[in-house]
Amino acid sequence: MNTASSSATPASSSIHPIASCLRTFCVVVAGALIAGCVTAPLPNAPALMRLRAVAFADLPQWNDDAQRDAWPSFLATCGALVARQASAVSWKNVCAAAASVDARDALATRAFFEQHFSAYQVLAADGSAVGLVTGYYEPLLRGSRTRDERYRFALYAPPDDLLTVDLAELYPELKDKRVRGRIDGKRVVPYWPRADIESGKAAVSGKELLFVDDAIDAFFLQVQGSGRVQLPDSGIVRIGYADQNGQPYRAIGRILVERGELTVEQASMQGIRQWGRDHPDALPALLAENPSYVFFRELPANPAAAIDGPPGALGVPLAAGRAIAVDPRYIPLGAPVYVATTWPGSARPLNRLMLAQDAGGAIRGPVRADWFWGFGEDAAREAGRMREEGRLWLLWPKGVAPPQLPGAP
Repeated sequence: MNTASSSATPASSSIHPIASCLRTFCVVVAGALIAGCVTAPLPNAPALMRLRAVAFADLPQWNDDAQRDAWPSFLATCGALVARQASAVSWKNVCAAAASVDARDALATRAFFEQHFSAYQVLAADGSAVGLVTGYYEPLLRGSRTRDERYRFALYAPPDDLLTVDLAELYPELKDKRVRGRIDGKRVVPYWPRADIESGKAAVSGKELLFVDDAIDAFFLQVQGSGRVQLPDSGIVRIGYADQNGQPYRAIGRILVERGELTVEQASMQGIRQWGRDHPDALPALLAENPSYVFFRELPANPAAAIDGPPGALGVPLAAGRAIAVDPRYIPLGAPVYVATTWPGSARPLNRLMLAQDAGGAIRGPVRADWFWGFGEDAAREAGRMREEGRLWLLWPKGVAPPQLPGAP
Protein backbone atom coordinates (compact mmCIF):
# COMPACT_ATOMS: atom_id res chain seq x y z
CA MET A 1 0.00 0.00 0.00
CA ASN A 2 1.37 3.42 -0.93
CA THR A 3 1.44 5.96 1.90
CA ALA A 4 1.52 9.69 2.19
CA SER A 5 4.49 11.63 3.54
CA SER A 6 4.93 11.95 7.30
CA SER A 7 6.36 14.47 9.72
CA ALA A 8 7.59 11.78 12.10
CA THR A 9 10.31 12.81 14.54
CA PRO A 10 13.75 11.64 13.33
CA ALA A 11 15.05 8.61 15.16
CA SER A 12 17.98 8.80 17.53
CA SER A 13 21.41 8.54 15.92
CA SER A 14 22.10 5.51 18.12
CA ILE A 15 19.53 3.48 16.21
CA HIS A 16 20.71 1.33 13.30
CA PRO A 17 19.76 2.99 9.97
CA ILE A 18 17.54 0.07 8.95
CA ALA A 19 15.75 0.04 12.31
CA SER A 20 15.27 3.80 12.03
CA CYS A 21 13.90 3.37 8.54
CA LEU A 22 11.47 0.70 9.66
CA ARG A 23 10.27 2.84 12.55
CA THR A 24 9.68 5.80 10.25
CA PHE A 25 7.92 3.49 7.81
CA CYS A 26 5.64 2.28 10.63
CA VAL A 27 4.75 5.85 11.55
CA VAL A 28 3.99 6.72 7.93
CA VAL A 29 1.85 3.64 7.37
CA ALA A 30 0.08 3.83 10.71
CA GLY A 31 -0.73 7.48 10.07
CA ALA A 32 -2.28 6.55 6.77
CA LEU A 33 -4.27 3.78 8.39
CA ILE A 34 -5.67 6.09 11.05
CA ALA A 35 -6.58 8.57 8.34
CA GLY A 36 -8.96 5.97 6.97
CA CYS A 37 -6.99 3.80 4.55
CA VAL A 38 -7.95 0.62 6.43
CA THR A 39 -11.08 0.00 8.47
CA ALA A 40 -9.32 -1.18 11.60
CA PRO A 41 -11.03 -1.03 15.01
CA LEU A 42 -9.53 2.28 16.18
CA PRO A 43 -10.58 4.49 19.12
CA ASN A 44 -13.52 6.77 18.27
CA ALA A 45 -13.83 5.17 14.83
CA PRO A 46 -17.29 5.33 13.23
CA ALA A 47 -19.42 2.21 13.40
CA LEU A 48 -18.59 -0.08 10.51
CA MET A 49 -20.66 -3.12 11.45
CA ARG A 50 -23.72 -3.94 13.50
CA LEU A 51 -24.67 -7.20 15.20
CA ARG A 52 -28.35 -7.92 15.85
CA ALA A 53 -29.29 -10.70 18.27
CA VAL A 54 -31.77 -13.18 16.79
CA ALA A 55 -33.30 -16.53 17.70
CA PHE A 56 -32.10 -19.70 15.97
CA ALA A 57 -35.62 -20.05 14.60
CA ASP A 58 -34.94 -16.90 12.56
CA LEU A 59 -32.08 -18.54 10.65
CA PRO A 60 -33.41 -19.66 7.24
CA GLN A 61 -33.84 -23.46 7.12
CA TRP A 62 -31.75 -23.90 10.27
CA ASN A 63 -33.61 -27.10 11.12
CA ASP A 64 -33.05 -28.47 7.61
CA ASP A 65 -29.26 -28.17 7.72
CA ALA A 66 -27.12 -31.18 8.63
CA GLN A 67 -24.98 -29.37 11.21
CA ARG A 68 -23.23 -32.64 12.03
CA ASP A 69 -21.47 -32.36 8.63
CA ALA A 70 -19.69 -29.32 10.05
CA TRP A 71 -18.73 -31.11 13.26
CA PRO A 72 -15.23 -32.31 12.20
CA SER A 73 -14.41 -28.75 11.11
CA PHE A 74 -15.74 -27.36 14.37
CA LEU A 75 -13.62 -29.74 16.45
CA ALA A 76 -10.51 -28.91 14.40
CA THR A 77 -11.24 -25.22 14.89
CA CYS A 78 -11.67 -25.75 18.62
CA GLY A 79 -8.19 -27.18 18.84
CA ALA A 80 -6.71 -24.17 17.06
CA LEU A 81 -8.68 -21.63 19.11
CA VAL A 82 -7.82 -23.15 22.47
CA ALA A 83 -4.16 -23.41 21.50
CA ARG A 84 -4.05 -19.80 20.36
CA GLN A 85 -6.13 -18.37 23.17
CA ALA A 86 -5.02 -20.16 26.32
CA SER A 87 -6.88 -17.63 28.47
CA ALA A 88 -10.06 -17.59 26.40
CA VAL A 89 -12.33 -19.36 28.88
CA SER A 90 -15.34 -18.96 26.59
CA TRP A 91 -13.82 -21.16 23.88
CA LYS A 92 -12.33 -23.56 26.42
CA ASN A 93 -15.73 -24.19 27.97
CA VAL A 94 -17.57 -24.53 24.67
CA CYS A 95 -14.95 -26.82 23.20
CA ALA A 96 -14.81 -28.96 26.34
CA ALA A 97 -18.59 -29.41 26.16
CA ALA A 98 -18.29 -30.52 22.52
CA ALA A 99 -16.23 -33.54 23.55
CA SER A 100 -19.31 -35.27 25.00
CA VAL A 101 -21.51 -34.84 21.91
CA ASP A 102 -22.26 -37.84 19.71
CA ALA A 103 -21.18 -36.62 16.27
CA ARG A 104 -23.42 -39.22 14.61
CA ASP A 105 -26.55 -37.71 16.16
CA ALA A 106 -27.88 -34.89 13.96
CA LEU A 107 -30.26 -33.62 16.63
CA ALA A 108 -27.52 -33.62 19.29
CA THR A 109 -25.12 -31.55 17.19
CA ARG A 110 -27.85 -29.04 16.35
CA ALA A 111 -28.89 -28.83 20.00
CA PHE A 112 -25.26 -28.22 20.98
CA PHE A 113 -25.04 -25.05 18.92
CA GLU A 114 -28.41 -23.84 20.17
CA GLN A 115 -27.44 -24.50 23.79
CA HIS A 116 -23.93 -23.03 23.74
CA PHE A 117 -24.14 -20.21 21.21
CA SER A 118 -26.10 -17.03 20.60
CA ALA A 119 -26.87 -15.97 17.04
CA TYR A 120 -26.21 -12.43 15.73
CA GLN A 121 -27.14 -11.27 12.28
CA VAL A 122 -24.26 -9.39 10.68
CA LEU A 123 -25.24 -5.99 9.27
CA ALA A 124 -23.27 -3.32 7.45
CA ALA A 125 -22.99 0.16 8.94
CA ASP A 126 -26.07 1.30 7.00
CA GLY A 127 -28.11 -1.61 8.35
CA SER A 128 -27.94 -3.64 5.15
CA ALA A 129 -28.12 -7.39 5.74
CA VAL A 130 -27.31 -8.48 2.19
CA GLY A 131 -23.76 -8.87 0.94
CA LEU A 132 -21.72 -10.88 -1.55
CA VAL A 133 -20.83 -14.58 -1.47
CA THR A 134 -18.23 -15.84 -3.93
CA GLY A 135 -16.51 -19.21 -4.19
CA TYR A 136 -13.04 -20.69 -4.29
CA TYR A 137 -11.53 -24.16 -4.58
CA GLU A 138 -8.29 -26.14 -4.58
CA PRO A 139 -7.04 -26.39 -8.18
CA LEU A 140 -4.88 -29.06 -9.81
CA LEU A 141 -2.04 -27.76 -11.99
CA ARG A 142 0.49 -29.55 -14.18
CA GLY A 143 4.06 -28.81 -13.22
CA SER A 144 7.66 -29.84 -12.69
CA ARG A 145 10.49 -29.16 -10.29
CA THR A 146 12.67 -28.03 -13.20
CA ARG A 147 12.04 -25.42 -15.87
CA ASP A 148 11.81 -26.45 -19.52
CA GLU A 149 9.96 -25.34 -22.64
CA ARG A 150 6.66 -26.69 -21.35
CA TYR A 151 6.95 -25.81 -17.67
CA ARG A 152 7.94 -22.14 -17.85
CA PHE A 153 5.89 -20.32 -15.20
CA ALA A 154 7.41 -20.27 -11.74
CA LEU A 155 5.69 -20.52 -8.38
CA TYR A 156 7.87 -18.76 -5.82
CA ALA A 157 8.59 -19.04 -2.12
CA PRO A 158 8.78 -15.71 -0.23
CA PRO A 159 11.86 -13.72 -1.31
CA ASP A 160 14.51 -12.82 1.23
CA ASP A 161 14.05 -9.06 0.78
CA LEU A 162 10.34 -9.12 1.63
CA LEU A 163 9.85 -7.33 4.98
CA THR A 164 6.85 -7.61 7.25
CA VAL A 165 6.29 -4.61 9.53
CA ASP A 166 4.09 -5.13 12.61
CA LEU A 167 2.27 -1.86 13.32
CA ALA A 168 1.26 -2.87 16.86
CA GLU A 169 4.70 -1.85 18.17
CA LEU A 170 3.74 1.81 17.76
CA TYR A 171 -0.04 1.53 17.86
CA PRO A 172 -1.35 -1.29 20.11
CA GLU A 173 -4.85 -0.78 18.69
CA LEU A 174 -3.46 -2.02 15.37
CA LYS A 175 -2.76 -5.49 16.77
CA ASP A 176 -2.34 -8.07 13.99
CA LYS A 177 -2.10 -5.32 11.35
CA ARG A 178 0.99 -5.73 9.18
CA VAL A 179 2.35 -4.21 6.01
CA ARG A 180 4.92 -5.53 3.57
CA GLY A 181 7.84 -3.66 2.10
CA ARG A 182 11.50 -3.80 1.07
CA ILE A 183 14.63 -1.78 1.77
CA ASP A 184 15.77 0.64 -0.93
CA GLY A 185 19.00 2.23 0.30
CA LYS A 186 18.02 3.66 3.67
CA ARG A 187 14.32 3.76 2.90
CA VAL A 188 11.60 1.17 3.30
CA VAL A 189 9.29 1.23 0.30
CA PRO A 190 6.33 -0.91 -0.83
CA TYR A 191 7.30 -4.30 -2.19
CA TRP A 192 7.43 -4.88 -5.94
CA PRO A 193 4.08 -5.29 -7.73
CA ARG A 194 3.28 -8.32 -9.88
CA ALA A 195 4.71 -6.92 -13.13
CA ASP A 196 8.09 -6.21 -11.51
CA ILE A 197 8.23 -9.59 -9.78
CA GLU A 198 7.59 -11.42 -13.03
CA SER A 199 10.04 -9.23 -14.99
CA GLY A 200 12.89 -10.12 -12.63
CA LYS A 201 13.24 -6.88 -10.65
CA ALA A 202 12.40 -8.64 -7.39
CA ALA A 203 14.89 -10.93 -5.65
CA VAL A 204 13.03 -14.14 -6.54
CA SER A 205 15.85 -15.95 -8.36
CA GLY A 206 16.53 -19.14 -6.47
CA LYS A 207 13.11 -19.05 -4.77
CA GLU A 208 11.35 -21.16 -7.40
CA LEU A 209 9.34 -23.95 -5.81
CA LEU A 210 7.83 -25.41 -8.97
CA PHE A 211 7.22 -24.56 -12.61
CA VAL A 212 3.79 -24.96 -14.21
CA ASP A 213 2.69 -25.03 -17.83
CA ASP A 214 0.05 -22.31 -17.88
CA ALA A 215 0.29 -18.64 -16.88
CA ILE A 216 -3.40 -18.18 -16.16
CA ASP A 217 -3.49 -21.37 -14.07
CA ALA A 218 -0.62 -19.94 -12.02
CA PHE A 219 -2.54 -16.68 -11.64
CA PHE A 220 -5.72 -18.38 -10.46
CA LEU A 221 -3.68 -20.49 -8.05
CA GLN A 222 -2.67 -17.23 -6.37
CA VAL A 223 -6.31 -16.16 -6.23
CA GLN A 224 -7.31 -19.48 -4.63
CA GLY A 225 -4.35 -19.45 -2.22
CA SER A 226 -3.54 -23.17 -2.35
CA GLY A 227 -3.56 -26.09 -4.73
CA ARG A 228 -2.00 -29.31 -5.94
CA VAL A 229 0.56 -29.76 -8.70
CA GLN A 230 0.71 -32.95 -10.76
CA LEU A 231 4.36 -33.79 -11.53
CA PRO A 232 5.54 -35.68 -14.63
CA ASP A 233 6.44 -38.75 -12.57
CA SER A 234 2.80 -39.02 -11.38
CA GLY A 235 3.57 -37.56 -7.98
CA ILE A 236 1.41 -34.78 -6.57
CA VAL A 237 2.72 -31.87 -4.53
CA ARG A 238 0.44 -29.78 -2.34
CA ILE A 239 1.32 -26.11 -1.92
CA GLY A 240 -0.22 -23.42 0.25
CA TYR A 241 -0.11 -19.72 0.90
CA ALA A 242 3.12 -18.48 2.50
CA ASP A 243 3.05 -14.68 2.09
CA GLN A 244 1.93 -11.83 -0.12
CA ASN A 245 3.66 -8.76 -1.54
CA GLY A 246 1.36 -6.31 0.26
CA GLN A 247 0.01 -4.75 -2.92
CA PRO A 248 -3.78 -4.33 -3.23
CA TYR A 249 -5.86 -6.94 -5.00
CA ARG A 250 -7.56 -5.85 -8.23
CA ALA A 251 -10.06 -8.14 -9.95
CA ILE A 252 -9.17 -8.72 -13.60
CA GLY A 253 -12.72 -9.84 -14.36
CA ARG A 254 -13.98 -6.39 -13.42
CA ILE A 255 -11.33 -4.85 -15.69
CA LEU A 256 -12.55 -6.91 -18.64
CA VAL A 257 -16.14 -5.89 -17.91
CA GLU A 258 -15.17 -2.21 -17.69
CA ARG A 259 -13.41 -2.50 -21.05
CA GLY A 260 -16.48 -4.08 -22.60
CA GLU A 261 -14.62 -7.30 -23.43
CA LEU A 262 -16.84 -9.46 -21.20
CA THR A 263 -20.32 -9.04 -19.78
CA VAL A 264 -20.89 -9.38 -16.05
CA GLU A 265 -22.36 -12.83 -16.67
CA GLN A 266 -19.29 -13.87 -18.68
CA ALA A 267 -16.77 -12.65 -16.10
CA SER A 268 -16.57 -15.96 -14.26
CA MET A 269 -13.32 -17.82 -13.77
CA GLN A 270 -14.20 -19.92 -16.80
CA GLY A 271 -14.97 -16.83 -18.89
CA ILE A 272 -11.73 -15.11 -17.91
CA ARG A 273 -9.77 -18.28 -18.67
CA GLN A 274 -11.32 -18.48 -22.13
CA TRP A 275 -10.53 -14.81 -22.76
CA GLY A 276 -6.90 -15.58 -21.92
CA ARG A 277 -6.88 -18.50 -24.36
CA ASP A 278 -8.31 -16.24 -27.07
CA HIS A 279 -5.92 -13.33 -26.37
CA PRO A 280 -2.54 -14.89 -25.43
CA ASP A 281 -0.55 -11.81 -26.43
CA ALA A 282 -2.69 -9.50 -24.28
CA LEU A 283 -2.83 -11.85 -21.28
CA PRO A 284 0.41 -10.76 -19.52
CA ALA A 285 -0.68 -7.10 -19.52
CA LEU A 286 -4.08 -8.05 -18.13
CA LEU A 287 -2.60 -10.14 -15.31
CA ALA A 288 -0.24 -7.28 -14.45
CA GLU A 289 -3.29 -5.08 -13.81
CA ASN A 290 -3.58 -6.95 -10.50
CA PRO A 291 -0.44 -5.87 -8.56
CA SER A 292 -1.08 -8.36 -5.74
CA TYR A 293 1.22 -11.39 -5.77
CA VAL A 294 1.16 -14.53 -3.60
CA PHE A 295 4.15 -16.62 -2.54
CA PHE A 296 3.82 -20.30 -1.65
CA ARG A 297 5.25 -23.07 0.50
CA GLU A 298 5.24 -26.81 -0.04
CA LEU A 299 2.91 -28.59 2.37
CA PRO A 300 3.76 -31.94 3.96
CA ALA A 301 1.64 -34.92 3.02
CA ASN A 302 -0.80 -36.04 5.71
CA PRO A 303 -2.80 -39.03 4.42
CA ALA A 304 -4.20 -39.69 7.90
CA ALA A 305 -5.87 -36.28 8.20
CA ALA A 306 -9.59 -36.42 8.98
CA ILE A 307 -10.25 -33.52 6.60
CA ASP A 308 -8.52 -33.69 3.22
CA GLY A 309 -8.34 -29.97 2.55
CA PRO A 310 -5.67 -27.29 2.37
CA PRO A 311 -4.92 -25.31 5.54
CA GLY A 312 -6.71 -22.01 5.89
CA ALA A 313 -5.67 -18.86 7.69
CA LEU A 314 -6.46 -20.51 11.03
CA GLY A 315 -4.03 -23.35 10.26
CA VAL A 316 -6.64 -26.12 10.13
CA PRO A 317 -7.68 -28.02 6.98
CA LEU A 318 -10.67 -26.68 5.09
CA ALA A 319 -13.64 -29.00 4.57
CA ALA A 320 -15.46 -28.72 1.25
CA GLY A 321 -18.80 -26.98 1.67
CA ARG A 322 -18.26 -26.17 5.35
CA ALA A 323 -15.52 -23.52 5.35
CA ILE A 324 -15.60 -19.88 4.33
CA ALA A 325 -13.07 -17.10 4.02
CA VAL A 326 -14.10 -13.87 5.76
CA ASP A 327 -12.73 -10.46 6.56
CA PRO A 328 -11.25 -11.09 10.04
CA ARG A 329 -11.52 -7.40 10.89
CA TYR A 330 -15.22 -8.14 11.33
CA ILE A 331 -15.78 -11.91 11.62
CA PRO A 332 -13.34 -13.57 14.06
CA LEU A 333 -11.46 -16.50 12.58
CA GLY A 334 -12.75 -19.75 13.99
CA ALA A 335 -16.29 -18.60 14.66
CA PRO A 336 -19.24 -20.64 13.36
CA VAL A 337 -21.16 -18.60 10.79
CA TYR A 338 -24.55 -19.46 9.33
CA VAL A 339 -24.69 -18.49 5.66
CA ALA A 340 -27.89 -18.03 3.64
CA THR A 341 -27.26 -17.74 -0.10
CA THR A 342 -28.14 -19.59 -3.31
CA TRP A 343 -26.46 -22.22 -5.44
CA PRO A 344 -24.25 -20.67 -8.13
CA GLY A 345 -26.23 -19.22 -11.01
CA SER A 346 -29.61 -20.15 -9.56
CA ALA A 347 -32.31 -19.14 -7.10
CA ARG A 348 -32.12 -22.47 -5.23
CA PRO A 349 -31.43 -21.79 -1.52
CA LEU A 350 -28.05 -22.80 -0.12
CA ASN A 351 -28.17 -22.35 3.65
CA ARG A 352 -25.52 -23.94 5.86
CA LEU A 353 -23.57 -23.71 9.06
CA MET A 354 -19.98 -22.86 8.07
CA LEU A 355 -16.70 -22.24 9.89
CA ALA A 356 -14.81 -18.97 9.35
CA GLN A 357 -11.43 -20.61 8.80
CA ASP A 358 -9.83 -18.54 6.07
CA ALA A 359 -9.20 -15.00 4.81
CA GLY A 360 -8.26 -13.42 1.51
CA GLY A 361 -7.15 -10.16 -0.04
CA ALA A 362 -10.38 -9.79 -2.01
CA ILE A 363 -12.65 -10.52 0.98
CA ARG A 364 -13.47 -7.10 2.40
CA GLY A 365 -16.40 -5.97 4.51
CA PRO A 366 -18.67 -7.41 7.22
CA VAL A 367 -21.33 -9.10 5.05
CA ARG A 368 -18.85 -10.89 2.77
CA ALA A 369 -17.88 -14.53 2.43
CA ASP A 370 -15.91 -16.77 0.08
CA TRP A 371 -17.30 -20.31 0.01
CA PHE A 372 -14.76 -23.17 -0.17
CA TRP A 373 -16.01 -25.80 -2.62
CA GLY A 374 -13.20 -28.33 -2.29
CA PHE A 375 -10.99 -30.02 -4.87
CA GLY A 376 -11.64 -31.17 -8.42
CA GLU A 377 -13.56 -30.23 -11.54
CA ASP A 378 -16.97 -30.04 -9.85
CA ALA A 379 -15.57 -27.70 -7.19
CA ALA A 380 -13.91 -25.58 -9.88
CA ARG A 381 -17.17 -25.27 -11.80
CA GLU A 382 -19.22 -24.18 -8.79
CA ALA A 383 -16.55 -21.83 -7.43
CA GLY A 384 -16.00 -20.20 -10.79
CA ARG A 385 -19.69 -19.40 -11.23
CA MET A 386 -20.49 -18.34 -7.69
CA ARG A 387 -21.26 -14.67 -7.21
CA GLU A 388 -24.47 -14.59 -5.22
CA GLU A 389 -26.20 -12.41 -2.68
CA GLY A 390 -26.00 -13.71 0.86
CA ARG A 391 -26.66 -13.06 4.54
CA LEU A 392 -24.50 -14.00 7.53
CA TRP A 393 -25.18 -14.84 11.18
CA LEU A 394 -22.29 -14.96 13.62
CA LEU A 395 -22.58 -17.63 16.33
CA TRP A 396 -20.82 -16.58 19.54
CA PRO A 397 -20.46 -18.40 22.89
CA LYS A 398 -23.57 -17.83 24.96
CA GLY A 399 -23.23 -15.49 27.93
CA VAL A 400 -20.11 -13.86 26.46
CA ALA A 401 -20.29 -10.37 25.00
CA PRO A 402 -19.76 -10.32 21.24
CA PRO A 403 -16.23 -9.43 20.18
CA GLN A 404 -15.33 -5.75 20.23
CA LEU A 405 -15.44 -5.27 16.52
CA PRO A 406 -16.20 -2.02 14.67
CA GLY A 407 -19.75 -1.07 15.49
CA ALA A 408 -20.49 -4.17 17.58
CA PRO A 409 -23.03 -3.51 20.37
